[in-house]
Amino acid sequence: MRKLLKPALMAVVLGCGWAFPAAAQELKIAMSSEPSSADPHYHNLTPNNQIARHVYEALVFMDQFQAIGPGLASSWKIVDDTTWEFKLRANIKFHDGSPLTVDDVIFTFNRVPNVPKSPAPKTSYIRGKTIEKIDDVTFRVKTPAPEALMLNHLANIEIMSAKASANVTTEDINAGRGAVGTGPYQFVEFVPGDRLVLKRNDAYWGNKEPWEKVTFRFIKSDPTRVAALLSGDVDVIETVPTADAQRLAKDPKVAIASALSNRLVYLHMDRYRAETPFVKGKDGSTVKNPFHDLKVRQAITKAINRPAIVDRIMEGEAVPASQMLPDSYAGTSKKLKPVAYDVEGARKLLAEAGYPNGFKLTIHGPNGRYTNDTKIIEAVAQMLTRVGIEASVETLPPAVFFSRASSGGPDKQPEFSMILAGWSAGTGEPSDSLRALLGTFDPKIGRGSANRGRYSNPAMDVVLDKALSTVDFDKRNVLLAEAAEIVMGDVGLIPIHYQKNTWAAKKGLKVTPRTDEYTLAMSVRP
Repeated sequence: MRKLLKPALMAVVLGCGWAFPAAAQELKIAMSSEPSSADPHYHNLTPNNQIARHVYEALVFMDQFQAIGPGLASSWKIVDDTTWEFKLRANIKFHDGSPLTVDDVIFTFNRVPNVPKSPAPKTSYIRGKTIEKIDDVTFRVKTPAPEALMLNHLANIEIMSAKASANVTTEDINAGRGAVGTGPYQFVEFVPGDRLVLKRNDAYWGNKEPWEKVTFRFIKSDPTRVAALLSGDVDVIETVPTADAQRLAKDPKVAIASALSNRLVYLHMDRYRAETPFVKGKDGSTVKNPFHDLKVRQAITKAINRPAIVDRIMEGEAVPASQMLPDSYAGTSKKLKPVAYDVEGARKLLAEAGYPNGFKLTIHGPNGRYTNDTKIIEAVAQMLTRVGIEASVETLPPAVFFSRASSGGPDKQPEFSMILAGWSAGTGEPSDSLRALLGTFDPKIGRGSANRGRYSNPAMDVVLDKALSTVDFDKRNVLLAEAAEIVMGDVGLIPIHYQKNTWAAKKGLKVTPRTDEYTLAMSVRP
């Protein structure tokens, strides 16, 4: 069980006065995936979020274990079941010198649900919350029902300047206009396909960073990223290729840091169309959507050899998955275990479902977003073909894939029949994953924001909603585990594995690994 970081301890951490070299330095970091935007509210995606955390800050801070403590808010209290009161830190200034006030918080809350064309909005974090301004540094957040995860949600909303960002678009922010936060770094430039550059905020309210300049280079190729580290072109790389992890760990010129991730790699299936476009009969004929049949879904999950994927493709840098998060996290079910590999059982279930000869299927996914993603999709296709589902693969650049997977079909609906994707729990517990990936799609209440299969299970929705309004920690965790058992029993999605996060840095640098996968300059120290 993770403990909350107490305000007193947080103050010590923020004021401990680390000793860094006085000389100005540049830190060069190679990212495996590039952000789709520099707009902090445009796309709830790890590459975007980790960049945003340098320039912007949230009211609540999350450490490397996703434990929470004071951020821009110095303190808070629960007034009643549906009211929380927050106080902002004194004398916080934005990069343009303007002071942080409650008006900026209100502006941010209003902006989040209104960012055009967002492929995965952050609306669910603020949905139903209204702000009452008490004074310039004090405000209350009111909710229709008790909000157990108030702090976790607010930790995922970056506060923007009402003055500097009032009428800016996502395109403006990408060009550097209105990209004004309170963070330890300031935006310099974003060159899609190449780099994102930041400079140190010397007026930062917290500890001064050792790096005068930080350059994030987008190097999607694993061998190229490793070569850039070994040649000295970059100082740190994220997503160390599994094939190189052991070799780099033995290199005296390299420092390795790793931790088990909360990222789930999974398969989503089309659950809303009567006929799904990328499934055909073996003869090419149109067939009814097989994913509506529980036995077909059970057959697919039995057909996947998770240990083989972990051992042969991930080379041990992953753990077979049974649910949304590893069961070491609070709120997970201890009853759920990874589904056992069973070829004959899968074939039998397909026959019972009326598909004794299987069917044809195209699996879609990103190439270069997740560790070994293309290899994983190809392995899954081979495993499904082995049980009679003739599966082919089509991978796309991540930005293209996510856009089409979310709204590339008719009427802006998801386009594909089966996809491979990944999800990292931003709140550090399973409700975020359950609500976003498996909650019945409903933009009005911010549920199902990443539910690209349009799965719906009203029974799970009821249990999850109850959990989200249960303030008692232990009772909430029981309900979250029950929700997980409902959707995993119904095979709402197919979990494959949890990734391990591994970073490599040149000798002389220390990287603090994070469970949320964020690669932060603030986590790199001499």
